[in-house]
Parts: sequence; structure tokens; C-alpha cells
Amino acid sequence: MDPLVNEINSFLVTIFNDVLMIEEKTLQSSRFKDVSIKEMHTIEAVGMYHQHTTSEVAKKLGVTAGTLTVSVNNLVRKGYVERIRTDSDRRVVKLALTPNGRLLYRLHDKFHRDMVKETIAEMDKEQSEILMIGLRNLHEFLERTKEQLPE
Repeated sequence: MDPLVNEINSFLVTIFNDVLMIEEKTLQSSRFKDVSIKEMHTIEAVGMYHQHTTSEVAKKLGVTAGTLTVSVNNLVRKGYVERIRTDSDRRVVKLALTPNGRLLYRLHDKFHRDMVKETIAEMDKEQSEILMIGLRNLHEFLERTKEQLPE
């Protein structure tokens, strides 16, 4: 492998592992220690401002509705997510964050925003745009790879 490719690969692997470790340790040492990293990503997928159906959130996370239901049940019990029936059709249930869920979402989002700001802190606009091209290429590769995975 090309030395530059090796170095980029090493950084990507290290960054991925570090982000997960920091997120897990931050949760464990906070008032939100009852939330797993998997549940945090569910909270992130439910989102801050819009109500979503279980199917929509499951699709975002790439899991089945049944798998998501287990996580949502735990988050409802812990007080981070609520189920809301729509007025137009009482059979339709939407997911929304509770005030505690929104607080956790904002704290998690701040970590991600700080990470991005730090990444581009010493870059000019052109360098940031070049980074975006590389990240977009990586994202598209991962999307194509996901499509090829068995259900």
C-alpha cells in the first residue's frame, strides 16, 4: 500500500475508535450514564425538531423496526423518548425526544460540532472544500458498500 494511503487508513481507524471511546466514556461519566452508545445513536436518529415514525428512524439507523423497538422501549422507560399518537390517525405513532432527551441530544451534538471546528481550525476555505470532497467520496463509498450488504 502507498505510504499516504496507509497513513490515511491509520488515521481513519484511530479516529473512528477514538470517537466511539470518547462518546462511551463521556456518557458513563455524566448524568446520562444510563444511556448506551447504541441508545445515544437512536436519540440522534429520532432528532431534535421533528417527530418520526419507528420505520423512519429504523431506516436511518439501518436496523429493523423490531430491533429499534427494543431500544425505543428502553429510552421511553428511561425518560429520553416519548411515543406520540397523531391526531389525524390514532394508529400512527411518532417518536419524539423528551426534555431530557433533547438535552442529551444537544450535548452530543456539541461534541460533534466541536470536533468539526477543531478539524478545520487551521484550514482556509479551499482546504476545507478539498476535505469535503474526500469526505463525500468516503460517504458515497460507504453508501454503495451498505447497499451490497445482505439484509
